[in-house]
Parts: sequence; C-alpha cells; structure tokens
Amino acid sequence: MRLTRYTDYSLRVLIYLATRPEKSCAIADIAGAYGISYNHLVKVVNALAHHGFVKSTRGRGGGIKLAHAPEKIGVGDVVRKTEDGIELADCGSCVIAPACGLTPVLAKGVNAMLAVFDDYTIADFMNKRRQLVAAFEKAA
Repeated sequence: MRLTRYTDYSLRVLIYLATRPEKSCAIADIAGAYGISYNHLVKVVNALAHHGFVKSTRGRGGGIKLAHAPEKIGVGDVVRKTEDGIELADCGSCVIAPACGLTPVLAKGVNAMLAVFDDYTIADFMNKRRQLVAAFEKAA
C-alpha cells in the first residue's frame, strides 16, 4: 500500500514541529525546509488543526505548534485521519466480490499495517533531533 502525499506531508509537518517545541513555526518555513508546495501545505496544516494535532495562532508572532506532546500523537491516528478510505481495492463495485474472498484478506492486511503504525508516535522520530534540525537548517 502506498500512503497519499497528503498523509506524507502531514507526518512531515508534525516531525518538523516536534523538532521545535518551544516556538511557533511558519508554514512557509516548513514548505521551504522540505521543498514542497506552500499552498498544498496550507491545506494539510488546516486539516491537522481541524483534527487537533496542531494549534495555530494568527497574526504577528503567530504560527503553528503541536497541540500535544509528540509522545501523545500516534502515527496510526494521523494516518487514519488523513487517508481518505484506506481500502486497498474497490471491492464494492466489483462483480466477483460476493464470491472471491479477497476483501477480508485485504482488510486484514490494512489492519496489520495500522497496528504497526499504532506502535509509534511522533516522539519516536526524535531520536536524532539534532540531525533533523541541522537538515532543516541546511535545506532552508
């Protein structure tokens, strides 16, 4: 299975913010650090705020921060909220669906993948925080 770019960007934003827990960050800075579209990132950040993963402050001195400690933000939760339907196949419209038995196998695979994601939080990606920060600074 391949996660969407939307989910990928969501996780990247959360990792970036986790490296800077003491300050609010600008979306433009995150987009620049990763070399990704600012406009697309605005949509991602709005959804992350809507789902309660980040909090945003408008105006001068504003920006975005994690809404919770990195160890409270589960990767599985982020994937479930950002992926639009995690089915591996569209069995609902398939003519052989009632007879093939593939649907439960695919569902089992998705559930196994999500179970692995549930074992991790954003904090798990902070083991090399200094290297992450250095990489972001170099890219900017």
